[in-house]
Amino acid sequence: MSDLITFLTDLFRYDKEHPLLFTQFNFWAFFLLVFAGFCVVKELNWGKRHADTASQRKSQTVRNGYLFIVSLFFYFKTSGLFVLLLILSTFLGYTIGIRTDALAAKAEGAHADSTRQLQRRRKAWMASGVVINLLVLFYFKYAYFFTDIYNNIFHTHLEVVNHLAQFANHFTDKPRFDASKILLPVGISFFTFQNISYIVDVYKRKFRHADNVLDFGFYTTFFPQLVAGPIVRADQFIPQLYKPYFLSRRQFGIAVFWILNGLMKKIILSDYLAVNFVDRVFDNPLLFTGFENLSALFVYSLQVYADFSGYTDIAIGVAMLMGFYLPKNFNSPYKATNPAGFWKRWHISLSNWLKDYLYIPLGGNRSASWPSYLILGGMLIAVALMAQTAWVTLVVTSVIGILIAVYHIFPRHRREFRTNVNNMDTMLLGGMWHGASFNFITWGGLNGLGILVYKWWKKQGWQARVVATQLLFIVFLLADRLWPTPALHLGAIWSGIICIGTMVRYLVVHPIANHCHRPQSAETISKVWNIFLTFVFITFTRLFFRSGSNLDPAQANETAWRTAKQMVHQIGSPWDTSVIPHVLGNYWNIFLVFAIGMIIHWLPERFKRRYRLSFAMLPLWAMALVTVAVVFVIYQFVTADLQPFIYFQF
Repeated sequence: MSDLITFLTDLFRYDKEHPLLFTQFNFWAFFLLVFAGFCVVKELNWGKRHADTASQRKSQTVRNGYLFIVSLFFYFKTSGLFVLLLILSTFLGYTIGIRTDALAAKAEGAHADSTRQLQRRRKAWMASGVVINLLVLFYFKYAYFFTDIYNNIFHTHLEVVNHLAQFANHFTDKPRFDASKILLPVGISFFTFQNISYIVDVYKRKFRHADNVLDFGFYTTFFPQLVAGPIVRADQFIPQLYKPYFLSRRQFGIAVFWILNGLMKKIILSDYLAVNFVDRVFDNPLLFTGFENLSALFVYSLQVYADFSGYTDIAIGVAMLMGFYLPKNFNSPYKATNPAGFWKRWHISLSNWLKDYLYIPLGGNRSASWPSYLILGGMLIAVALMAQTAWVTLVVTSVIGILIAVYHIFPRHRREFRTNVNNMDTMLLGGMWHGASFNFITWGGLNGLGILVYKWWKKQGWQARVVATQLLFIVFLLADRLWPTPALHLGAIWSGIICIGTMVRYLVVHPIANHCHRPQSAETISKVWNIFLTFVFITFTRLFFRSGSNLDPAQANETAWRTAKQMVHQIGSPWDTSVIPHVLGNYWNIFLVFAIGMIIHWLPERFKRRYRLSFAMLPLWAMALVTVAVVFVIYQFVTADLQPFIYFQF
């Protein structure tokens, strides 16, 4: 009996050292039990094929309620008492959805004055729901960010205090919780954004509110995607709550494929590359050569993709086994030929969310609104205050001055200028969504700048492109001669590569395009060059993304900026090329895994679809054998310390 009590105590106890991760056995034991219970619930409630509509709806509620409860348990095992925050967030969204729909129903039969009043009340309910969700997110995720800004402005030394921990300690009269710092609940950005999308879409009457709190709770807490996405939109998922369970033989095979595919990405690519190479370099860049630092940057691009898309693949497969379909979150992003195309392929659920709930409300591609300028100005000022270096303040001031000058000097381009403000705002806030620190804002700003440069570039003729790249190369070259620094040296090399590539394309591709049909080889060369440029650009922006990952918010700015400067210094300083063969020899396994991962990534989509379907249509015995073989191979790459998914911190 004592052993049973101990087992049950351990089962229902939060252990921060052993969360339920997709890469650990305890998750799959948990899922096996959940799926067995799901099958029992399904058989009990769907056994009657000729049940009436009311009975079917009741059966669906039982299923949804069951998955809601196990999802809460999953989050408790992952985040402990933060499950209470998730429950409060769920009840908030559900209540506001009911109120906005009820007021809409009243407004339909009321006279004009009452209708306007009811609409204002509906808007107030919607706005309050959005504001409360954002305030909760800001408290947990951005308290350090705003405290740093306040301290820099008023020269104070305020420290962040966890008021919830203080209250809990006072309530229990025991120091149970550490009140000196605020811990970030796992996945808070994901379930907060889902809640906001539900509240806004119910307000816009895209669909009616969920029938009951169990249905809505299941939507906000569905455990496969709860802690790291994808961000599931209410209009995509809630209709699935009221559909009967269906899983065909082929869908079962595809679900298993996605699970195995995700595990291979996470363990063979992401964890192996991180533990054996990337983490070592980023932890102390000055101990490694410029070639190793540059290699770590490119390897990290594959690592972060394999990590995040691997989680998404597993989540899609697990959800599909239970009859639910999550949106596609990645579409071979490193095949993108420009920065704008990259963000249509990377973290698609976040990109679409930002487009629908931020970019379009700000004015979209029509025009900027006053909040657009307020956001841009506020973000630039925040960067200047947080950086605490004179040259950053000078750059920010210069950027603001240039923007004002361009707006007044070129009146014909003011509309385009205003839409570009909305683009930049979206990317800056997208960067800040990932983390409240200078490095994430810088990363978002660089991606926004890349999109704006591409928009300008595609409107230019070939002559203008050649002249622009030559001028850029000359500027960097002169600057490197006058003020020799690793960053300027790196800029001179990169701008020189772009200049040479643009001239070659102008001399070779441009005449062909003008005088005859463009051959397929020219199209292929042009596409490969664009993919190369985009991949390199995205990789270098990740310098700021990775430098601040997995850091305590209290020290993220200083540590991230120092890491980024050290890596730029190593990469931009003169190389000792004689060590490159030794590096390749010592890390041959890393470069081999990286090359294989990139080759698979760049395979044609039709080829990937073919082997996915081929696996799905295997006989069950053959599928089982392949699954065992794949699991055996994956096990060979398992490290002693399994790495948490990168996007858990967001």
